[in-house]
Amino acid sequence: MISQPVISVKNLDHYFGHGQLRKQVLFDINLDINAGEIIIMTGPSGSGKTTLLTLVGGLRSAQSGSLQVLEQELCGAKAAQLTQARRSNGYIFQAHNLHGSLSTLQNVRMGLELHKNISQAEMKIRSAQMLEEVGLGERLNYYPDDLSGGQKQRVAIARALVGRPKIVLADEPTAALDSKSGRDVVNLMQKLAKEQDCTILLVTHDNRILDIADRIVYMEDGKLVNDGAVVAAS
Repeated sequence: MISQPVISVKNLDHYFGHGQLRKQVLFDINLDINAGEIIIMTGPSGSGKTTLLTLVGGLRSAQSGSLQVLEQELCGAKAAQLTQARRSNGYIFQAHNLHGSLSTLQNVRMGLELHKNISQAEMKIRSAQMLEEVGLGERLNYYPDDLSGGQKQRVAIARALVGRPKIVLADEPTAALDSKSGRDVVNLMQKLAKEQDCTILLVTHDNRILDIADRIVYMEDGKLVNDGAVVAAS
């Protein structure tokens, strides 16, 4: 029995603006991503990578074609459907987006706030365990201003993974980091995602981290130029 792809994109088009200002930004995208895969999406600035990532993540509604995530159709989805879809995802962005007034433990616990079936005590335990996993077990009560850039991104990874999401979406997670911190961050993402059996879709310009991918997808001018069926040797 062939398993259903976790993410299935068929003939997807997308537009920004209305009327005379309407501009097509994605053209006939077709892509299947299976459970447990690490997919890196690369290409020039303005090629549509982040737009596609936000559509897959339910951050905006897909307009034309088909976009199924965990077997739920998101094309034309209403706000409530998108909210529900987002609960299955973990998000990691270029800017760590930590709350400066919250400790590392409190920042990570935010990743569990939507899970109403988890008690406050369990949230605290799981958040502390996740920070231990990313090497910050001794910094539970530190605040973002007291952390290095690499440590802040580790907190962001912990927050994204603490809810045990089926899909992790990462947009330029190493862009603000030096080469060693960037490598540490993606190695950590790879290790934790494999342990939790989740799928990673990662947008990057960083050629130094392409080797973690199971497939590399290349976009240009809003089109999928290469769907990553064969990953070239680095």
